[in-house]
Amino acid sequence: MKSAPREIITPRPKMSLTIPKGMAPVEFFNSPANLKNLAEENGLFRTPENLLMYRKLIGHSVEFDASIILDTSKRILDPLGRPVRRDQVSRNQKKVWNHMTRILFEYMLDQYPDPAKHLILCGEASLDATWPLNKPGVPSIRMIHNHFMAFPMQELETAQHANPMDPNLTDSGHHSLFLRHLSGIYHEFLEVLDLQILSPIDSAESSLKLTGYPQGLPCWEVKGGAKMLRNRYFWYEYEQVLLGFLDFYRTFFSLVATGDPLVPKQANFSQQINEVLLDSGRFQRVARDLREKVIQDPLFANEIRWRPAYKQLLYRDDSGRLIVTISQNSVGNAITELLGIVVKRKEDVEAYAAAEPGLVGRLLEARARLVEANIGEVIAAPAWATGEFVPHPV
Repeated sequence: MKSAPREIITPRPKMSLTIPKGMAPVEFFNSPANLKNLAEENGLFRTPENLLMYRKLIGHSVEFDASIILDTSKRILDPLGRPVRRDQVSRNQKKVWNHMTRILFEYMLDQYPDPAKHLILCGEASLDATWPLNKPGVPSIRMIHNHFMAFPMQELETAQHANPMDPNLTDSGHHSLFLRHLSGIYHEFLEVLDLQILSPIDSAESSLKLTGYPQGLPCWEVKGGAKMLRNRYFWYEYEQVLLGFLDFYRTFFSLVATGDPLVPKQANFSQQINEVLLDSGRFQRVARDLREKVIQDPLFANEIRWRPAYKQLLYRDDSGRLIVTISQNSVGNAITELLGIVVKRKEDVEAYAAAEPGLVGRLLEARARLVEANIGEVIAAPAWATGEFVPHPV
């Protein structure tokens, strides 16, 4: 079977919300009104730290599709003042966040034990807070979130091949910065990380045979497998990967913005920035070329995310190994596209209604594990008010 990115069609229900006249969909879906509906209509579980687990109604998969978001919308009214990364939350919030992530990922491992039959992943992202401020439809949620998904491999195998130049797969061309022009130095810079549980693995070895993705990204194998998710040092190392990425991103885009090769004030690995990045003629040349393009091309300039935008994945590869990878997010490619999967949502009420009982049933099973961990309270949304799925009245 040819290795190629896949495009799948995922059914979605008819939207139950009315978008106010004169408001763009992207503006509404990222508005406080939509967030309120998200919790009341699709919420599953909330902790005292305001970590909210909810069903992704317009999601990627009807097999398993849920998210956790740090819902600070009522406590912090300024959208730009909300935490959007793990390094910005409190120690206790981070502890609970890691705990919930581990519980939900373990559920997927138990529910889908065979990597030949299901692809499972969770992806953490901070893309809302870095959306260009002069771009229409600036998101107002701006909160850290994690996405948990499962896809039947048979569905992916029979899906049509995606266009390899799809803007979602290429991040509208922005992926070339790290992968085509800076891949070598990106990998070299991240070698500074002193990791014991996460072991570097070539992306060609860890990529999915079906899609050939991820392509060129630094990847780490979780040595010891799933049991290491219960080790607090795994989560420490998981965060070190993020901190290294943040240093790389900030240094590069600071150089693009100002033209000055300086170590960012909030740098985590200052010496490595000086010795590997700022001492590299290639690193400075790519930044200089991008700087010139930003000056000359207003459309391109409008897409730049000057603040660190990332997607960090934990997924299971074909061999059953757990793999960690991280990439920048500039325009809008989703978590799945790092693994070569383009998802097209199509309104199909009947198809979604047929899949919804099974989907919600699995989400409720996963929620039961959070309840057992005694870290929060269930949310009784209308479709599962009694802890069992109840179809919407026709």
